[in-house]
Amino acid sequence: MLITRKLSASNLKSFLSLRSVSLSLSSQLFSSPLCLNPPILFPHPSTLPRSFSSKPTPPEASNLTRDGNYDEATSRFSLVCPGCGVHMQDTNPKHPGFFVKPSRKDPNYRLLTHLVPVDDESECSEFLKRGLVIDPENQKTEENVIEQPQKPTVCSRCHSLRHYGKVKDPSVENLLPDFDFDHTIGRRLVSTTGTRSVVMIVVDATDFDGSFPKKVANLVSATIEDNSAAWKQGKSGNVPRVVLVVTKIDLLPSSISPTRFEHWVRQRAREGGINKITSLHMVSAVRDWGLKNLVEDVIDLVGARGNVWAIGAQNAGKSTLINSIGKHVGGKITQLTEAPVPGTTLGIIRMEGIFPGQARLFDTPGLLNPHQITTRLTREEQKLVHISKELKPRTYRIKVGHTIHVAGLMRLDVEETSVDTIYVTVWASPYLPLHMGKTENASKIQDHFGNQLQPPIGKDRVAELGKWVRREFRVCGSSWDSSCVDAAAAGLGWFAIGLKGEAVLSIWTYEGVEVVIRSSVIPYRSNFFEDAGFTISKIVSKADQVATKPLDQREKKKKGDPKVHVLAETSVSKARSDYDSA
Repeated sequence: MLITRKLSASNLKSFLSLRSVSLSLSSQLFSSPLCLNPPILFPHPSTLPRSFSSKPTPPEASNLTRDGNYDEATSRFSLVCPGCGVHMQDTNPKHPGFFVKPSRKDPNYRLLTHLVPVDDESECSEFLKRGLVIDPENQKTEENVIEQPQKPTVCSRCHSLRHYGKVKDPSVENLLPDFDFDHTIGRRLVSTTGTRSVVMIVVDATDFDGSFPKKVANLVSATIEDNSAAWKQGKSGNVPRVVLVVTKIDLLPSSISPTRFEHWVRQRAREGGINKITSLHMVSAVRDWGLKNLVEDVIDLVGARGNVWAIGAQNAGKSTLINSIGKHVGGKITQLTEAPVPGTTLGIIRMEGIFPGQARLFDTPGLLNPHQITTRLTREEQKLVHISKELKPRTYRIKVGHTIHVAGLMRLDVEETSVDTIYVTVWASPYLPLHMGKTENASKIQDHFGNQLQPPIGKDRVAELGKWVRREFRVCGSSWDSSCVDAAAAGLGWFAIGLKGEAVLSIWTYEGVEVVIRSSVIPYRSNFFEDAGFTISKIVSKADQVATKPLDQREKKKKGDPKVHVLAETSVSKARSDYDSA
């Protein structure tokens, strides 16, 4: 009675219902002849009202957040995917983090004891009776079977990306909220107390301006200024260390000068907002270039208890870099999911054991740059734009009144020049077709968008990408021997302009896509000029060759192997695989 007086009406109702259930259960137990001592019954803690609970309720595994295992207190109650950092759940396949629990295997399944003998005659050996051809020395027993380490369980999205290279249901990711960098990581970086912070900003060498996180650079630079001033005044000041890592340098031409490229990177980083760079590293995670110096530098900066934050735009190569670092140092870390699609990492992933002591490394979700053109493309279109092999120049020598199209995504018009001709070099994916012709016919060329000029793939996709807008730039150069100025579109590529004089250029692309004018990153151009008209990429040209083969050759292939079918839909993918293996 004393307890019920202190309860509200809603809590009292639930308490009385629990009381009635307890009395009914106790009456059944007391009436049983096997019950000698009546037990004392208490309601289960989970069924009591919230006011009775003194412990915090652990978060559910299906939380739609991007915090991952960032917080040690909450990560103990929830399972986080080691590949992408999303909270895992096994109840709803239409929600993020869904996974299927792996079935338990018999520990003796490697001993081949489940095989049934095929013959019981005495003249047959014991191995033939089992249906096996195996030497006695190589017979598997409990002693010589090596126990394989158990693979970590990942979500269905990571499983699909790892084995099939695509997301099974991309609409599931839309249920996740946007990654709040200021709330999760920004407040830790600006704090004047706590452990030492090393901010490892990862930038893509083939899309430097499009993948450079300007917001993070401005935040870190302001924090360094404020905390340095406080430290000089004798106050506590945790000054972050900035390590700028330029990845995918293996995709740049091998003839590029490392010294000149480093000077160019520092200049662009200062213009992007980084006032003080502690160290700069140019690496290739695929070929292990520069990893040794990077790891040694980070270990010296982070100390024994610091935190390393890997921050960068989507598809900048953070997860691939961390996997390569883990292999380089021999740390026991889970393989992060890698895929050539933006937004592979969904939540923060905390990793320990890579660096000495109690230092920790955090892989963060890729920051979304809405001004990158790849954010508007489908998965198939992104594969065409994605640069996966060393860049090759495609150079034109054109006059005033001419235009160059890069697929159906970008166009350059030469409107005025102080010289007769200029050199224009296209640096983009080799899968993108080009077209050079007169500007007066440019509107007719737009009719080929979605067909001969892909991406976009399909005529319907042209309107979905947005409004086709024009931007005008005035450029100048001082040499015919090399390119002086770049006109770069975020997420796509760039035009390199070579001239000795001045010119007025117009860049056409979709509204909202960032276009910047900068000093040329690769001053070289091709020794051979492209022809006017359509310059079909190697992918499309090989696909056309497959599609136009004589009918008798197709019939021969079908007779030789009934599984071989020459279809128009698969010709592009086949040509792409042939080109990649070349």
